[in-house]
Amino acid sequence: MKLLDFEAGIDQPFFLIAGPCVIESEALAMETAIYLVKVTSDLGINFIYKSSYDKANRTSANSFRGLGLEQGLRILQKVKDEVGVPVLTDVHEDTLLDEVASVVDMMQTPAFLVRQTNFIQNVCKQGLPVNIKKGQFQAPWDMNNVVEKAHATGNQQIIVCDRGTSFGYNTLVSDMRGLASMRSTNCPVVFDATHSVQQPGGQGTTSGGQREMVPVLARAAVAVGISGIFMETHPNPENAKSDGPNSMPIDKIEELLKTLQELDNITKKNGFLENSL
Repeated sequence: MKLLDFEAGIDQPFFLIAGPCVIESEALAMETAIYLVKVTSDLGINFIYKSSYDKANRTSANSFRGLGLEQGLRILQKVKDEVGVPVLTDVHEDTLLDEVASVVDMMQTPAFLVRQTNFIQNVCKQGLPVNIKKGQFQAPWDMNNVVEKAHATGNQQIIVCDRGTSFGYNTLVSDMRGLASMRSTNCPVVFDATHSVQQPGGQGTTSGGQREMVPVLARAAVAVGISGIFMETHPNPENAKSDGPNSMPIDKIEELLKTLQELDNITKKNGFLENSL
């Protein structure tokens, strides 16, 4: 599939979606975007910068949500123009979609809203590529119905993303078989390596996480065979205003990406035996 200015698919090298969970400041957005562009350019990895202007799905009403639509879009526009990287942000049911679509290159729908037909179709009608996250409550093959709804709008630039499945209280698990199952959607499959180690509501008023497991799951997903990796990252995760416990320290990103590239090359070199079984 043609995604922005590159080809994305199971037969292509993986692409990266990464950035801080939420826009905390213009300075942080610019700093992280510049660093990530340099790393991915040096490694030859197609890269999309992700950060949210508003995080509506917070555990507590007192949690930091972002800088709001106007300031958030202004910063994303600056990142796009001055750093020269495509930008992605998530949208919600009450989002002014046309305003967001006038700035960003790609939209993302939250996992919790995957079954909201009107919402999914309204986002897809904006004509931009859409990263649709699988609900934590869904089976992987249920994404076929979601993609059918999305494609009904005429938008063929749809990506499906797995971010783990609910398993008891405050816990997610990643079933690597699901990544292979989601190929049946005929869309590029992305693995969200950081939200998959999240512990939703695990700290009472905020979510917890096991960031030390991000490399573990990322390696496993690439070994399965995927089209893209999603990772939230921050220069100082301990002080991040959102999803710090499951964010990857940005100074460790290059080391991990090098390993993932080697695994990706091996995995895709001889095709996928499971397709013939």
